[in-house]
Amino acid sequence: MTIATTADISPDRDTVSRGLTFLLAVSCGLIAANIYYAQPLIGPISAALGLPLHAAGLIVTMTQIGYGAGLLLIVPLGDLTENRRLICIAIGVGAFALLGAACSTHALPFLVAALFIGLGSVAVQIILPYAAHLAPEAARGRVIGNVATGLMLGIMLARPIASFLTAISSWHAVFLFSAAVMMVLAIVLSRALPRRAPVAQLHYGELLKSMLRLALATRVLRRRALYQAFLFAAFSLFWTVTPLLLAGPEFGLSQRGIALFALAGVAGAIAAPIAGYVADRGWSRAATAFAMLAAALAFLITHIGHPGSPLALALMVISGVLLDFGVQGNFVLGARAIFALGPESRSRLNGLYMATFFAAGAGGSALGGWAFAYGGWPLASWIGFALSVVALLAFATE
Repeated sequence: MTIATTADISPDRDTVSRGLTFLLAVSCGLIAANIYYAQPLIGPISAALGLPLHAAGLIVTMTQIGYGAGLLLIVPLGDLTENRRLICIAIGVGAFALLGAACSTHALPFLVAALFIGLGSVAVQIILPYAAHLAPEAARGRVIGNVATGLMLGIMLARPIASFLTAISSWHAVFLFSAAVMMVLAIVLSRALPRRAPVAQLHYGELLKSMLRLALATRVLRRRALYQAFLFAAFSLFWTVTPLLLAGPEFGLSQRGIALFALAGVAGAIAAPIAGYVADRGWSRAATAFAMLAAALAFLITHIGHPGSPLALALMVISGVLLDFGVQGNFVLGARAIFALGPESRSRLNGLYMATFFAAGAGGSALGGWAFAYGGWPLASWIGFALSVVALLAFATE
C-alpha cells in the first residue's frame, strides 16, 4: 500500500518562502536545544540529584532514549496525520516534561521527565520532512541545509546557554525557561504553518509494520544511518565527557568557562548549508569522506600538548569545532539522500534514519561516562577516534 498526499501546500512550487524557512529553522533550533541542555550540566545535576559519577551519563542517555522511541513511534505519523497538529502536540509534550524536570529534586522524577523531553523533541524530525515536502527537487538540499542550520545552532547554543543560565541562577532555571519558550512556540506554529494533511491508506499498526519493509528494502537508508550512527556516538561521547574533563583538576574551568568552550562549537553549524549545497551539486561522496576524516582528526589532536596547558585547551576547542562540522555535515548529506527517495514515505524514512543514530548516540553518552570514570580522557578519546574510523571503513566498502 502507498500513501498519497494532498495538502494545503504543494511540493511543485518554484521557491520556498524565506520567512517560512526561517521560522522552521528557528523552531528546529529551539526544540532541538532541549535534548542538549543537560550535557554541560551533568556535574551540578548529578550532584543535586545524588547520582554517582558512573551513572551521570544517564542524565543525557534518558533524553536520547525518549527521542529514539519518539522517532519510531511518533515521527512516522507524519505520513498519516496532519503535520501541523502533530508538531504542536509533540511540542506540548516536551513543554510539560521540561516543567517536570525544572521541579525535580530527586533522580527518578528527573530521569522520567528527561525521557519525555526526548519524546516531545521529535517535533524537529516532523518539521524536517515537512520542509523537504515544501521544497522543489533542485533546491531540496539547500532548503534542508538551511532548516538544519537552525537545528544545529540550537544544538550548539544549548550548551553555552545552559551553562550561562546555571552560572547566574541554577540548572532548574534552564528547564523552566525552555518550558515557557515551548509553550509560546506551539501557539506561533499553530497559527503560522500551512496545513499538510496526508490522505492515509494505512492504519497506525500497518504504518509501523511498513517501516521494517522500508528498512530492509532501502539500501541508501541503511548505509547513511550506519555512517551517522558511528559518528553520532562519537559526538555524544565527546560532549558528555568534555564538561567533566574541563571542570576537573587539569583544566579547572568554571561553569562560565565551560559555556565559552561549548560556544566555540557553534562554528560547526556552518557545515549544514555547505553540505546541502554540495549535495545538490552531486558531490556527496567526497563530502562524506571529508566529514568522517574531520571527526577522526578531532579526537587525535586532543593528544597534542600537556593536559591542562593553554595549548591543550586551544586544541580541545578546535577539536569541538572539527567534530561538530563533520557530524553535522554528514547528517545533512544523509538526509538529502533519504528525502530524495519519495514524499509518500519521508517521515518513516526519517524516523528510521534518526532512530538508528540516536540509539547509537545514547550508547555513546553512556559509554563516555563509563570510559571517563575508569580511564579518563585518554580512554574516552581513543574510543571516539575508533568510532570515527569504523564509520570511514564502512563507507570505504560502498
